[in-house]
Amino acid sequence: MTAAAAAPQRLAGHNRISTQALTSTACAVAAEVLRVPVREVRASWSDDAGLLALSLATPIAIPSLHRVAADPAAVEMFGGSVEDRVHRAKGVILERVAQLSGSRLSRVDIRVTGARVSERGRTQ
Repeated sequence: MTAAAAAPQRLAGHNRISTQALTSTACAVAAEVLRVPVREVRASWSDDAGLLALSLATPIAIPSLHRVAADPAAVEMFGGSVEDRVHRAKGVILERVAQLSGSRLSRVDIRVTGARVSERGRTQ
């Protein structure tokens, strides 16, 4: 199969994706990546020199302190420290939201608003 055959045909007209659709997509992606309920993720958008800058406010899943005290490796089973996980999550979220929406994002800013104790480590 050639690249030309795989490319979708472009038709005249306009396509617009609403801010609400972009916001819902961003919240769903962030919730999946950070393993928290989507209802607890908040997203907002701003212009960044013609690109979209995404700001997220969200809790993050962490192991219980009892579990970490009993097995310090539990932190690594969750993907590392909160700082490390949030840093990695930015790139994953940016890539997935851009891929799903077709939008051009410049950056993702994440503000961790709390911790949600979870017994499950990362599943990836």
